[in-house]
Amino acid sequence: MIRRHFGTLAIALALPLAFTVPAQAQPYPAKPIRMVVPFPPGGGTDILARLVAQKLTEANHWTVVPDNRGGAGGTIGIAEAARAAPTGYDIVMGQKDNMVVAPWLYKNLSYNPVRDLTAVAHVAYTPVVIVTQASSKFKTLDDVVKAARAAPDTVTYGSPGNGTTIHLAGEIFNGAAQIKMRHVPYKGSNAAMMDVLAGNVDLMVSSVPSALAQIKAGKLRPLAVTSAKRSTSLPETPTVAELGYKGFDVSTWYGLFVPAKTPKDVIATLNTEVNKLLATPEMKAAIVAQGAEPQSMTPEQFETLLKTDYEKWKGIVQASGATIE
Repeated sequence: MIRRHFGTLAIALALPLAFTVPAQAQPYPAKPIRMVVPFPPGGGTDILARLVAQKLTEANHWTVVPDNRGGAGGTIGIAEAARAAPTGYDIVMGQKDNMVVAPWLYKNLSYNPVRDLTAVAHVAYTPVVIVTQASSKFKTLDDVVKAARAAPDTVTYGSPGNGTTIHLAGEIFNGAAQIKMRHVPYKGSNAAMMDVLAGNVDLMVSSVPSALAQIKAGKLRPLAVTSAKRSTSLPETPTVAELGYKGFDVSTWYGLFVPAKTPKDVIATLNTEVNKLLATPEMKAAIVAQGAEPQSMTPEQFETLLKTDYEKWKGIVQASGATIE
């Protein structure tokens, strides 16, 4: 009788323990992933982000949902991603503009990219292109320089926003050519594009992906690209360096970041899957068709690029004298 009671007691004590053993965690991702896009729809960042989101969804049966959070040169979206929980379910398509340039331009930026975000996967890089309306009086970059020298601060150029690499490419060219063009900032590439097409601004300094469709349609005339070598997508367009400004080299990169302290296995999974996509002929062709150049990296390589450019652009921004309140 006593033995029977002890046996019953042992079973009763064991049952709660069995029910408290945690179930094995589901493999990542177990729910939809939000991809923050820090610019409005239609620009180069948005195009690449949606392409990556679509291909990740198709290849892996994941659900990756782009979420546009534009404004302030892309810093609003980056700040939101930096504040998100480090679970891997909030990722952001960052670029040189808001990751390594903006921190030196904005006096009260709410995030530090090196401290608050972690590099996951480099996706692509692209030169910047200087374009004008197809019917513009500016046929060459030299025409722009001559007009700007003759009447300083009258030639206007639009950009996706203050503090972007593209904005500073125009300012760096001002210095290289010893001219003064007037900068007109917009909230994203699409708004700037509409105004240059309408003739409301003389020029636009743009990423190649943002301008390529209008160039191919014959509505925009490319005057020069700002990278050290010509763009694969615009092989007939000379570089600024070729046109007499030796050493001129400004390009931008795009890649995925997550909040700091995101688990390393999640970062490894994302990096592996993005790099698999970048290795496929279909994805390579899709990125090149948008005017960018695909380039894969390990998380460590991309983190090194982030930190190197972060320090490099400190000097460039300070030398330009540009600041944003």
